Amino acid sequence: MNEHAHISANLSKNQLLVMDALTNSDGPLSAYAILDQLCDQGFRAPQQVYRALKKLVDFNMVHRLESLNAFVACRHPGREDHETLAFMICENCGQVSEFTDNLLSKRLQHLTGAAHFVLNKMTIEFRGICINCHST
Repeated sequence: MNEHAHISANLSKNQLLVMDALTNSDGPLSAYAILDQLCDQGFRAPQQVYRALKKLVDFNMVHRLESLNAFVACRHPGREDHETLAFMICENCGQVSEFTDNLLSKRLQHLTGAAHFVLNKMTIEFRGICINCHST
C-alpha cells in the first residue's frame, strides 16, 4: 500500500469530503467555496474546512495557492519532491498545472544556501496564459 493510500484510509469524514471536492473540481477552490459545496454534508463553519485543509496540506495531498488564496488537490500523489512545487496559473481560464523541476529546485537551494538561509519548502507560482487560451 503506498503512502497516500494508507493516509487516505485514515482520513476523517470531513477530510475525505474536502479532498473529494478538490479532486472533482475543475480548478482551485477557496475554503468558502468548499464550505458552500459541502453545506449539505453537514459543514456549517469555515473552521471545519480549514481544519480538514490543514491536515490534507500536511499530508501533501492538497496544495495552497498563495496568490489565489485557494487550494488544489495534488496532481502527483506519492512523490517525494514536494519541498519544491511550481504551479502555472492561467489568468484567463483559471487552469492550474502543477510541476516539479529538479534543476530549478537545486538552483534555488543553492541560492538560499549561499545566503545562509535554511530552506524548508518552496512554492512558486507562474501567472500567465495557458496554451489553450493563447491559441484561441
